[in-house]
Amino acid sequence: MSLSHKKAVKVAQVLTEALPYIQRFTNKTVVVKFGGNAMVDEDLQNSFARDIVLMKLVGINPIVVHGGGPQIGKLLDKLNIHSEFVDGMRVTDSATMDVVEMVLGGSVNKQIVNLINHNGGQAIGITGKDGSLISSKKLSVSRVNPALEAPEIIDIGHVGEVDSINTGVIDMLIDSNFIPVIAPIGVSAEGHSHNINADLVAGKIAETVKAEKLMLLTNVAGLQDKQGEVLTGLSTQQVDELIEDGTIYGGMLPKISCALDAVKGGVTSAHIIDGRVEHAVLLEIFTDTGVGTLITNRG
Repeated sequence: MSLSHKKAVKVAQVLTEALPYIQRFTNKTVVVKFGGNAMVDEDLQNSFARDIVLMKLVGINPIVVHGGGPQIGKLLDKLNIHSEFVDGMRVTDSATMDVVEMVLGGSVNKQIVNLINHNGGQAIGITGKDGSLISSKKLSVSRVNPALEAPEIIDIGHVGEVDSINTGVIDMLIDSNFIPVIAPIGVSAEGHSHNINADLVAGKIAETVKAEKLMLLTNVAGLQDKQGEVLTGLSTQQVDELIEDGTIYGGMLPKISCALDAVKGGVTSAHIIDGRVEHAVLLEIFTDTGVGTLITNRG
């Protein structure tokens, strides 16, 4: 079916607007954390996959890191394995860790790989254990207990933090024209598996590969001020000030802190974007307006 003249002009305008961004980001690396609504809504899943495929086709190197909390929760419920949370992190005993590996490294990872491949891309799924990609260490959580003189150390099991990233596997996949899809499971020096927050893994990978962009998909419009307006074009100093004055708090704080650390660590810009918007990734990269909060290391 042929386009009307009006629609054809609109398509040309969109391509013209995108051109300088395509030129600027060719051969650059973009790390995208995939999660939230975008991961469970079928239309959003496919729009995300097409965005990633198009990025690769125009010469950008996307790296996808994904979560899978709701899917893990569902399988734990089915298996009657009780879950507890400490400061938003799932307490992960050995039985829970088996489920985490099964869901993140198996079903969810392969679903995303299949989505990208079905939409014309070439993706390969790996976990942080493959090629010792993510070396991790046990995460210690401390909490103030009025009954104790010192903070209480809480053992949350097989929950880890990134110790180091071995980019050899990523480089090999990118050089072979594949799109890496990474499950956030690390391995310790002793060979123990660790469940790691996907935002943190995405941030550390972006920092290590000196990515042009870190993009974190969320279920909100972006970072908002006290009046509910979305803030964007922020410097790292402005973000520090927003944390200090309490504008950034609660559930958004870890995500913003992750983005901030990545930018301070050498990533050119970080984006907190609304994953509920179709083609949110393309809109943020290739248009003048974008759909979220931009944090940059440039003043």
